[in-house]
Formats: sequence, structure tokens, C-alpha cells
Amino acid sequence: MSRPITIVEVGPRDGLQNERIVLEPTVRAELVRRLEAAGARRIEAVSFVHPKYVPQMAGAEEVMALLPPAAGRSRIGLVLNGKGYDRALGTPVDEVNVAMSATDGFGLKNQGLTVDQQVGMLADIVAGRRNAEGEPGAAPALTATLSCVWGCPFDGEVSTGQVEDLVGRIAELGVGEIALADTIGAGDPWSVTRKVEAARRAAPDAVLRLHFHDTRNTGLANAHAGVEAGIDVLDASVGGIGGCPFAPGATGNIATEDLVYMLERAGFETGYDLDALIAVARWIGEKIGRPAPSALSRAGGWPRSTADAAQR
Repeated sequence: MSRPITIVEVGPRDGLQNERIVLEPTVRAELVRRLEAAGARRIEAVSFVHPKYVPQMAGAEEVMALLPPAAGRSRIGLVLNGKGYDRALGTPVDEVNVAMSATDGFGLKNQGLTVDQQVGMLADIVAGRRNAEGEPGAAPALTATLSCVWGCPFDGEVSTGQVEDLVGRIAELGVGEIALADTIGAGDPWSVTRKVEAARRAAPDAVLRLHFHDTRNTGLANAHAGVEAGIDVLDASVGGIGGCPFAPGATGNIATEDLVYMLERAGFETGYDLDALIAVARWIGEKIGRPAPSALSRAGGWPRSTADAAQR
């Protein structure tokens, strides 16, 4: 196989937002640069949220100021509402990712908005991007991530019908890429297939992206199911770090290096340098004061390369 799979690196945002140690903007910008040197082309670099609620993401503007535009790179800023979107527009982000929720319970905890209010918020953002002729103006690309697709810590199970309906509403607003996120790591490969198929019915023209957490050790199996269902864009976090401050018990994302290893062993193309990625995972583990939880940061790749042996 030579089918390319795009891995969107979310370590600088989702990976760091739940860590006990708060890293300075200079260190977070250095993480982005190291990841790009390892092959990352799309990176969720910052989150424009109030530092009172997520202090780990304070200084988003400073991080972006330390990352001058670079050809072939796309730096993404996550926003929760219109105020965050306006902040993002004041920086050189290449994409804005609007976080939403499949449930009222998580939406109210995370953003203070019900599902219907979140759709209204997204509609306002989309409307504000139109120029006088009704066409998209000069603004960063816009994507949306739908959280809690496979389960909500407050409302419980999330049905396929709920997901299909909400994905359709997002697509109707003209959002061209929609991510389905397993925020609490509750999914299984078979439900991944069902919900991907439902999302594709609801938004046949949109790019679908998948975002898995490995809370219950099903993350890579879920990623495999997504690829088998035709998904070509997956999120992952270097070292497997991460979690959500508003989802009790949620642990890290699937690790970028573990995902790269699995895909490239099967013959898929990711564009990453695995040894360099493992080195970044070990480096960020030192910065956050604990070893990165990923399998490859401990075991290395296989066959063992001389570069990895030197790192260890």
C-alpha cells in the first residue's frame, strides 16, 4: 500500500492542556518546531481559551508570534466560541478549529453552551467570514471538532442518530472538514465503523477526521477501523500525552509515534521520521516531568535503527 494518511499533531494543544506542569510559550513553540522537523505538516499549536480555565494554554498569541509562517506547514488554533475566534484572527494561524460537543452535558461544562447554542455560535462564525458578495473572505481555513461522539461523561451513551444529525447540521453551514472525537476513550472499532458511515451519509462532501483517546486501550484499534472505513486524516499526540480538563478520567490521545509505526509497517505513507518523532516524545516527557506514556517512546521502533539506539 502507498495510500497517504495525514496525521494532525495535537500534542502542543490537547497533549499539554491536562498536564500538571504548565510550560512557557517558548517551550511550547519549541515543541511545534521539533514536531515539524520530525515531519508534522498540520499541528494544533494553540488554544484560544481563557487561562483561568485552562492555564496550560495561556499565551497563545505569544506562541504564534514565535512561529513565523512556513511553507508547507499549517498551524491550527482551537477556539470554543466567537471571542476565541476573534483572538485567533489576530494571529498568524493557518486554520481555526471550532470545538463543539455532541451532548448538552459536555457542551455546558466545556463551553457553557447547549448543542443548539453551539450550532448557533458556529453559524455566527461562518456568517462573519462572508464578504459583501456573500463569499468567504480572507480568513484562516475553518474546521470543526465534535467531541464526545462515542460517549459523554455527563450524559452517557451517544447514539449514531445524534451524531448523524449534528454532523449534517455542521456540514450545512459549509464547514469542509469535520472531526469526530472520542473525548473519553469509550469507543470500539465496530462503533467507529457505524458512526463514520453515518457521518458520511450526513456530510458526503466533507472531509472526515478522527480523534481518539486511548483511555480504555482501544485507540489504535479504533484508528485502524477508521482507516479501513476510508478515513485519511487522523489526530494524534506526541508521546500519547493529553486529556481534557472537563472530562473526568480522560487520558491521553493515541500517540503519534505509535500510530506512525502501525501505519508505516502496513505500507501507508505518513511523511514522519519515526526516530525523530520518538526523540521528541522523550524530550517532551522530560519537560512535563514524567515519561511519555507511548509504547514506542519506551520500546523504540522495529527493526531497531542505529538512530534510536543512540537516543537510548
